[in-house]
Amino acid sequence: MAKKVAKSPETAPKDKAAAATSKTKNGTAPARREVTVPPPFHAPDARVLDRLWATVLSRKDADPNQSHSARLLSRGTEKVAQKFGEEAVECVIEAVAGKTTALIGESADVLYHLLVLWVDAGLRPEQIWAELSRREGMSGIAEKAARKPLMVGFPTKKIP
Repeated sequence: MAKKVAKSPETAPKDKAAAATSKTKNGTAPARREVTVPPPFHAPDARVLDRLWATVLSRKDADPNQSHSARLLSRGTEKVAQKFGEEAVECVIEAVAGKTTALIGESADVLYHLLVLWVDAGLRPEQIWAELSRREGMSGIAEKAARKPLMVGFPTKKIP
C-alpha cells in the first residue's frame, strides 16, 4: 500500500493559527499537496548501472563488429554524444505522450548511452555518485545558484 505524505512549501507555517495569517504573494494561503510515496518493491537495484558501466568499459577496445558498445565508442565523442541526445529526446517524447511502458524502455536506453558517454569521457560512476551525494539534501534552487558558470563571457537566460 502506498504511503501518503503531506508536503507543503518550505515557508508554510507549522500550526493552524500561523496558517490563518500566512499568505502567499497573491494573498492566498499556501496550498498543501499530497505526494504518494510508493512502497519499495523487490527488483534489481541501481547497482545494475555499475555492472553495466563495467561491461561497457570492458568493450572499449573490443571489435566494433562484435560489440555495439565498441562500435559506438570507435565512432568518437561526437557520435556518442549525438546518440545519447537522440535517446534522451525519445525518452522525453514517450514521457509527454504518457506511454509508461515505452518510457521504461527509452529510460533504459538513455542510461545505457549515458554510461557509454561516461566511458568515452573517462569517468567512473563513483564520481557521479559522489556529486549526487554532495547535492543530496540541498535545495535544488540553492544548489543551482551556488554553481560557478561553465563559460565566463557567455551569458545564459535563467529559466524560473
